[in-house]
Amino acid sequence: MHVRVLLFLYLLLEAAPFISPQGHSEQVSASTNKEVDTQIPSYPSLPAQLICQLHNVTMHADVETDEVYAQMTLQPLSPQEQKDAYHPADMGTPSKQPTNYFCKTLTASDTSTHGGFSVPRRAAEKVFPPLDFSQQPPAQELIARDLHDNEWKFRHIFRGQPKRHLLTTGWSVFVSAKRLVAGDSVLFIWNENNQLLLGIRRATRPQTVMPSSVLSSDSMHLGLLAAAAHAAATSSRFTIFYNPRASPSEFIIPLAKYLKAVYYTRVSVGMRFRMMFETEESSVRRYMGTVTGISDLDVVKWPNSHWRSVKVGWDESTAGGEAAKSFSLGD
Repeated sequence: MHVRVLLFLYLLLEAAPFISPQGHSEQVSASTNKEVDTQIPSYPSLPAQLICQLHNVTMHADVETDEVYAQMTLQPLSPQEQKDAYHPADMGTPSKQPTNYFCKTLTASDTSTHGGFSVPRRAAEKVFPPLDFSQQPPAQELIARDLHDNEWKFRHIFRGQPKRHLLTTGWSVFVSAKRLVAGDSVLFIWNENNQLLLGIRRATRPQTVMPSSVLSSDSMHLGLLAAAAHAAATSSRFTIFYNPRASPSEFIIPLAKYLKAVYYTRVSVGMRFRMMFETEESSVRRYMGTVTGISDLDVVKWPNSHWRSVKVGWDESTAGGEAAKSFSLGD
């Protein structure tokens, strides 16, 4: 979960994203404290699930917070286009997620103005260029680029007792400039162009500065549904903004993931269920439970929907605040 959002800027969505207007409608209701049936406008031309062609994607990072989000231009596919363009072979689309990266949650010593950043040994050996151990102590200069294409220079040294990998000179400047504190996370990626990329993920804390990428207003939420409905009715293009961290669940996903969920994943009453929950301290916990009920959310408003309401009895009552909790799940 810690790396998923940061890696989002590094990924390109597959040619056919799947959008869940029904799922997004639920998120509108949750974020605006409105009842879906009463105050959220109804769009008869908008299906519960919408398969689109991706025409353009532009990646952004908020200047103040480094939150990542995407601007995408999509066009709904007709039923015939879906049949012509996609088949089971698409299920084997390889992941574009990088393999050479590491993510670490910062400790108090990592953010101290008098210290440096302690890098796990295996992570340093996997992601950073190799040190010359004929030098004493082994050291090198690292140049990393952040999400805004700014360069940051660090001294990477192997020293101490016991010996460990550290980023020293330049690290405190980076920490101060980004206003990092213990609990925040940093991500280093070594890409296919032999470049070192650097990102951050801030721990959840009260927000004093409203990032320019905040897209949670009523008008923005409802505008997405209206734009998708118009595009579905006219086969035209529309533009959306997607911030995966700001969304409690993914309402836009690759087509292959949707097909796998529909045709290969089955949830039934009595099945053991596992889910990750992010706490207020930005830590992640895994909870286990048993599925106690499955139902349609609204068969009248969303006919032929693969979206389901799943009720789970959690083994620990702290999961979600109650022993049994209902939530929505794409079937």
